[in-house]
Amino acid sequence: MLVDSHCHLDFNDFEEDFEDMLARARENGVTAMLNAGNNIDELDKQLEISEKYPFIYTAVGVHPHNAAEYPDIRAENFIAKAAHKKVVAIGECGLDYYYEEAPYDAQLERFARHIEAAKLANLPVIVHSRDAQEDTIRLLKEHDAGSTGFVLHCFTGDKKMAQDALDLGGYLSFSGIVTFKNATQIQEVASWVPSDRYLVETDCPYLAPIPFRGKRNEPSYVRYVARKVAFLRGETLEKVAEDSTKNFFRLFSKAELL
Repeated sequence: MLVDSHCHLDFNDFEEDFEDMLARARENGVTAMLNAGNNIDELDKQLEISEKYPFIYTAVGVHPHNAAEYPDIRAENFIAKAAHKKVVAIGECGLDYYYEEAPYDAQLERFARHIEAAKLANLPVIVHSRDAQEDTIRLLKEHDAGSTGFVLHCFTGDKKMAQDALDLGGYLSFSGIVTFKNATQIQEVASWVPSDRYLVETDCPYLAPIPFRGKRNEPSYVRYVARKVAFLRGETLEKVAEDSTKNFFRLFSKAELL
């Protein structure tokens, strides 16, 4: 049993073979998926999927790339949307200083609002962080994100960032990047992170793991992520599947109630 803890099933990449894609995931032992939010205005489309398929959960948020588009958004906007039974988290949200799609000040301010909303809604936060290690950890700490839980999705940081996040009560989620030959820093973290503090994901349709690198990613491929994590930890695939699934439902506790 596996969970794809972060995917984007509402993207157009899956329009032509959606049912076949879900069938492949189920055949590969994927029993639940979290369709992460990228844009609060697209939530209705996400919910349409989640309402049709009991094993697909969703989240509400604004990706840091879109932060400048929502200067007036407040925590209350997210909280109202999060009342839906299939919304189990706030996000994805955070900081991305690599692409610089939005000004840093806008990203920082929107990120803080997401954390505030998560605390008021008693939901965990799905955090996107790229080339923004210090500011990400600082805001998580300043706003006590650990009080309701958070995950650094698609973790690409170093050991210090990993330890800082764990110390704050967070989780780390490993994507197909962990299978890449040059991802030694991430692989090191995956080898020692406590067994009760990590998840696995695809972030599909992006970042397909080896041997599918360069192709469209999909939830069934989370098996290859888990297999690589198992190899790095000297554990069986079954052990990683069991641990990561338990961790998912512990962090996203609202999902268990459905």
